[in-house]
Amino acid sequence: MAPGVVRIASFVGREKSQVSRTLRILAEYGLVDRDPVTLGYRLGWRLLAMAGRSSHAALAAAVDPMLQRLVRELGERAHLSVLQGAEVLTVLSEAPDRAIQAAGFVGRTVPAYSSSSGRALLFDHDPGGLADLFREVEFVAATPRTPRNVEELYDRISAARKRGFALVDEEFEAGLVAAAAPVRDFRGRIVAALNVSAPKFRFSKELRRAGVRLKLAADELSASIGWQGEPAARLARQPAAARD
Repeated sequence: MAPGVVRIASFVGREKSQVSRTLRILAEYGLVDRDPVTLGYRLGWRLLAMAGRSSHAALAAAVDPMLQRLVRELGERAHLSVLQGAEVLTVLSEAPDRAIQAAGFVGRTVPAYSSSSGRALLFDHDPGGLADLFREVEFVAATPRTPRNVEELYDRISAARKRGFALVDEEFEAGLVAAAAPVRDFRGRIVAALNVSAPKFRFSKELRRAGVRLKLAADELSASIGWQGEPAARLARQPAAARD
């Protein structure tokens, strides 16, 4: 179980109030994450994104074989991403041996409303939860196909949820298509997304097949960290406030 403020303060020999303030600041920068259920702290995804560039990173060791397999099967760049507020942070990326390919975004964030990973990471949000998340976010139209508001975004998330994977066709960037599927932990919470992105001229006809393959891979990865399916079904029936 992730340690809380009292335990961390004991570890480092500092006052509880000082440790609490420090952890809040680190959390703001994504360097630590606070578990909403246990209130314990663990290393944040930004730290893991930096560590993911090292062959010794535990996360890289767990996910890299999956990304490599997806690249071999689909021939395009594959990513592991997580949600950071209303944005998506790419943690790991595996590239194919191609001269023309989608860009890598490790350590960078992109808008969740226009990316396939963002859509997959938002599967469990209801309209109220989405409205809260994007309350202060301007929907910038990168292309004419970019969602213009929360209502349009929710409609596209709903369609993606029914399929089990998200598809984006020139919504994030002209000429770019992508597919993504959510990864769930043992409680059924969405903790990451597997994603493949590629130039449209080469991958448009393969996009739906890629979505199906990504869902299978994401479910396999979810099972490896304890997900059994039922928690996600229960989670979907809970109010957004209880999930987020």
